[in-house]
Amino acid sequence: MARIVVIGGTGLIGSKVVAKLTDHGHEAIAASPNSGVNAVTGEGLAEALRGADVVVDVSNSPSFEPAAVMEFFTTSTGNLIAAEREAGVGHHVALTVVGTDRPQEIAYFHAKAAQEKLIRESGIPYSIVHATQFFEFIGGIAATSGDDEVRLPPALMQPIAAEDVATAVARTAAGSPLNADIEIAGPEVMGLDELVRRGLAFRGDARTVVTDPDAPYFGARMQERTLMPVDGVEVFATTLDEWLPANPPRS
Repeated sequence: MARIVVIGGTGLIGSKVVAKLTDHGHEAIAASPNSGVNAVTGEGLAEALRGADVVVDVSNSPSFEPAAVMEFFTTSTGNLIAAEREAGVGHHVALTVVGTDRPQEIAYFHAKAAQEKLIRESGIPYSIVHATQFFEFIGGIAATSGDDEVRLPPALMQPIAAEDVATAVARTAAGSPLNADIEIAGPEVMGLDELVRRGLAFRGDARTVVTDPDAPYFGARMQERTLMPVDGVEVFATTLDEWLPANPPRS
């Protein structure tokens, strides 16, 4: 079985990936600043990657400000690649988002695209997993889109459960490098406005969701299909109606 280091291994996706890999007999190590491993500064990377067969990067920027998010993903990925070369890591797996390769003005997506480019050009065997929006972000999207009235565009998407994302990432990490990108998504097509409207209604949230094609998402205006996966996407089964009752809002 493989020794797999998960960067961001204590977060929403990372903790699930570590658990799934461990359950399947792999030696999965959760690496994060809390454990003394910081991909941005390089602290602890050499020690953490020593003897690793695979590195999984599911870390995320603490800031979505354009310069900060670009600095986070380019610096952390550059440091990871250098440490992987030194350690002889044979597979780099990264989680990113659907839509980074399409025309859009989202700073976060531009930073993820820069990260992906570094990985593809690194010479290290890799697999890049593009996921659609997570159900778990419904509350966060609403919080950044208004107060009593939440304004969101009807841009189409196929949202997915974090549990399914973790399954896809863990499966990819346990397999051979693809040297390619894959896309994963949930089973239902809906508008971003509909996703949040259904989520808030189920939880008895009194806020009104207003459909507004000009409302920004991640600070930019969306085209109808920017967030949609392409043909060949792997579709997971969990629906929003199944996910909601099993996932009460966090206190």
